[in-house]
Amino acid sequence: MDRRELIKTIAVLTGASVVGGQVFLSGCAVEPKDGSPFTPDVISFLDEVAETIIPQTDTPGAKAAKVGEFMKVMITDCYTPAEQASFIAGVTALDEFAMANTQKKFLACSPEERKTVLESLLGEAKTFNEGRKGMDEAKKAAAEANGTEFVPTPVHYMTMMKQLTLWGFFTSETGMTETLRHLPVPGRYDGNATYTPGEKAWSE
Repeated sequence: MDRRELIKTIAVLTGASVVGGQVFLSGCAVEPKDGSPFTPDVISFLDEVAETIIPQTDTPGAKAAKVGEFMKVMITDCYTPAEQASFIAGVTALDEFAMANTQKKFLACSPEERKTVLESLLGEAKTFNEGRKGMDEAKKAAAEANGTEFVPTPVHYMTMMKQLTLWGFFTSETGMTETLRHLPVPGRYDGNATYTPGEKAWSE
């Protein structure tokens, strides 16, 4: 599976265009900022969020693939300032949502509680993203009337987190060689290969 196909698949799975996807494919060009908000604690937090989305089973999960670090690089290098701000604010918002619904911060929640929190947020994200078109039409009209730059509303932060989890994991060495099937040296083409139900997908 090449990167373009993976990005298309992630968009289908999350119901929104992959944030930073086209920038990544054409070459990231967002200017990095000093004073990164991605402290070791934030990266560790993102690893735990990602691990809830892709947990360890008989193969390693997202944390083993260092998805938190992948998120840091992608957001810093390929997201617009508005998208970066939305994502970073989402780290705090996710913790606040967990506290409001479980009376515990996200990291203090059990695996089942974490899963429930993220499922609820993904439902919230779907509703939010569906309403973005209307919001952006109003914002665009106002920008045109005022002669200012139109800045599209970023997708919900939980959508970004899920997209980056899937993207980071399935392009990692762990995801490609231990979760997907990996053929490091191309073999002969077989257009009629036998498929056994339950087999892993190919990584390329």
